[in-house]
Amino acid sequence: MASGTPQNPRLAVLLMMVATAFIAATMLLAKALGSDVAGPALHPLQITHGRFVFAFVTLGVAAAVLRPHIARPDWRLHLARTTFGWAGVTLMFASVAYIPLTDATAITFLNPVFAMMLAIPLLGERVGRIRWSAAAMALAGAMVLLRPTPDSFQAASLLALTAAAVMGMELIFIKKLSGHEPAFQILLINNFLGLVLSSLAVLSVWQMPTGQQWLLLAALGGMMAMAQTCFVNAMARADASFIAPFSYGTLLFATAYDLLFYGHIPDTISVLGASVILAGGILLAIREARIQPTAANRTH
Repeated sequence: MASGTPQNPRLAVLLMMVATAFIAATMLLAKALGSDVAGPALHPLQITHGRFVFAFVTLGVAAAVLRPHIARPDWRLHLARTTFGWAGVTLMFASVAYIPLTDATAITFLNPVFAMMLAIPLLGERVGRIRWSAAAMALAGAMVLLRPTPDSFQAASLLALTAAAVMGMELIFIKKLSGHEPAFQILLINNFLGLVLSSLAVLSVWQMPTGQQWLLLAALGGMMAMAQTCFVNAMARADASFIAPFSYGTLLFATAYDLLFYGHIPDTISVLGASVILAGGILLAIREARIQPTAANRTH
């Protein structure tokens, strides 16, 4: 939690819900861009490129106004974080072109679970029974959503699952950065490096977007920047144990968008799998938030 920021739980909830609405909207736009809704389908690498281009433009304008002090960034950590983040977002955007937004969103919510497991060998953290139980619940929900039977298995779901694992690794580097650098600096550098990386990766698959696709790409990048800003400010205005579970509102918005724009109604398997993942994820979020103050007290 940012020191010196006035606490306002109601505003925090509002900011978090706005962030989740924006995040779900970016996945909806990625689905449209990855299909033939607004022209020939764009490659996921090009959608990710557009996300970083316009997000950096949005944050760059904010930086020009705010003129933040850039305090000795750890470029190696930033590059590692951005590389995993870029790969995870690309895989996520690829998955939503083939499977419902609800399923893709629910599966990618496994990233805190993967981060928890990766923190054991990479950060030397100890994991207790409650955290393992939460992880097991979330993974069980993912297995339900993967529909592991010959007749119903969706191979594209593996893209979302891989995205969750990769973004779990990204969380490890975010955790290392967040204790040493200001939040806005982390966002600005992340989107700058993401712009450079995605610009190199998109060269082999680039195609000229239609006018409508340019608008969708601009909206996607702008919404992602706004989502990141709202998320950071929400976390600064309330205890993590209170506000973190509201981040799962993304799934509600994704379900609503899927129904409104594609007429997709989640089936029983989707509802069951998503519910189990949510239960495990919320339990893990609350547990993580409660142990952080204890860990902090031990180091002061």
